[in-house]
Amino acid sequence: MRSTLHRLITICPGYSGPVSTVDAPEVSSVREGPWLLTQGEQHGSRTRVRGTGPAAVLFDRDGTLVEDLPYNGDPARVRLMPTARAAVDAVRARRIPVGVVTNQSGIARGLLTPGAVEAVRRRVEELLGPLDVWAVCPHGPDDGCGCRKPAPGLVHAACAALDVDPHAAVVLGDIGADVDAAEAAGATGVLVPTPVTRPEETAAAEHTAPDLLTAVRALLGGPDDPGGGP
Repeated sequence: MRSTLHRLITICPGYSGPVSTVDAPEVSSVREGPWLLTQGEQHGSRTRVRGTGPAAVLFDRDGTLVEDLPYNGDPARVRLMPTARAAVDAVRARRIPVGVVTNQSGIARGLLTPGAVEAVRRRVEELLGPLDVWAVCPHGPDDGCGCRKPAPGLVHAACAALDVDPHAAVVLGDIGADVDAAEAAGATGVLVPTPVTRPEETAAAEHTAPDLLTAVRALLGGPDDPGGGP
């Protein structure tokens, strides 16, 4: 069955090529820019009340929303991180768009097929519900693209798809590259450390949280942060 994802081709800052939205991109498109996958309707992006939180919340995938299994292409092995579903639901409850920005260098390395990445994406959405945008970098670390985190291209692409100013967006991730990509794009980065997070990354992060739900409650001005968070 064909995915409900719609095709979108646009030019976004942060890299030189177009963003192509396809159900399962061909390997030949790997060097043309990130893959941008969007839903036909953005959850609440048109009707949410401005000024009640960030304009969009973008999550890293591996180690943030789901357990980090290197180069995983098997949807049966996808497991949510603690509080991930509650965190995403809390953002949705404010009718703020939710997206994913993820490096998937296994494609460039020949360890993952585009179809496997799409299968994992679908499984994540089975567990979390539909997400408004996925921005995926299929390049390797030596490809010189502008989308692989810590470069800002994924954040720029996701924000462009959501019609959101990156300066009003927040990126949550588990390593320094996630925070660096956010800052390079003009967004706010929040580090949610895991055992793989290097101590120096945690020390360097301006905003940290012990888990995703605590991070989101702070961003939304929840009970864990009466002042409204970062």
